[in-house]
Amino acid sequence: MAPEGQATRCGFAAILGAPNAGKSTLVNGLVGQKVSIVTQKVQTTRFPVRGVMIEQRAQIVLVDTPGVFVPKRRLDRAMVASAWGGAADADALVHVVDALAASRMREGRGDGADKKTHEDVQYVFEGLQKHGGKAILALNKVDVLERAKLLELSKSFFEIGIYDEVVMISALKLSGLKRLKELLASRMPVGPWLYPEEQAADTPMRVMAAEITREKVFLRLHEELPYQATVETDIWTEKTDGSVRIEQTLYVMREGHKGIAIGKGGETLKWISQQARKEIAEAIERRVHLFLHVKVRKNWIEDRSLYSAMGLDFDV
Repeated sequence: MAPEGQATRCGFAAILGAPNAGKSTLVNGLVGQKVSIVTQKVQTTRFPVRGVMIEQRAQIVLVDTPGVFVPKRRLDRAMVASAWGGAADADALVHVVDALAASRMREGRGDGADKKTHEDVQYVFEGLQKHGGKAILALNKVDVLERAKLLELSKSFFEIGIYDEVVMISALKLSGLKRLKELLASRMPVGPWLYPEEQAADTPMRVMAAEITREKVFLRLHEELPYQATVETDIWTEKTDGSVRIEQTLYVMREGHKGIAIGKGGETLKWISQQARKEIAEAIERRVHLFLHVKVRKNWIEDRSLYSAMGLDFDV
């Protein structure tokens, strides 16, 4: 419930950017706790996660959109469509850019990953130009760049004409976020708050639990298991002692991937389960009994029902 007195503000802010630009880390930093999956792999956010932050008398609902990149597969197209859908409905737009990668490209020494990031950033430029309106440019990872390079980079981006503000941030170190919070608060329309003051996200807990487990899968398996893996929460049972029993399934597309996910003597699956259980328990502040199973679901990436569960449009 909003405090009494002056008029309150409330609205939505879409966080856009190329994969791995730091969007999820930024959302978590703005909210003050983890509400979105964060890994070193790109394209891990598959559906918009709404984090709720409060700045003075404004409540800002942060939509952490899937990374905006050049789509190739059905899942890619659905994720990108979801990202632009979130942007179209937002009261404010924040474009997060990896300043380090952008600087290397400007100097002509970017590697393959930097070039891919540059391509995706250009794709976001085009989308923002079509969208109209002005966005806030958030240059991320600025703590590892010289000030002169940052100023040059900021000037080159600002001259494109799609931004009206530039903020220098380090989402990981929580640097520069105060200024961004103030800008977002000023762009929210006058109106009542949508969520209780203590609520940090509106993602259903069983969905968030599945995302937490999927994050641990990526953290553990790195390059061994491709993106064709997903986690579903099948059963969520409230126990009489106040604890929660959660049964989840990790779906992989090939029999060989199942062995990778389980590991020798079940060691890998045990690690994933332990790490996920610990974090889920911290998130819901209750004891958790987590049971994780691995199943092969060939070509799940073409399963319409899974797209619906992730809030994505299968037919885009």
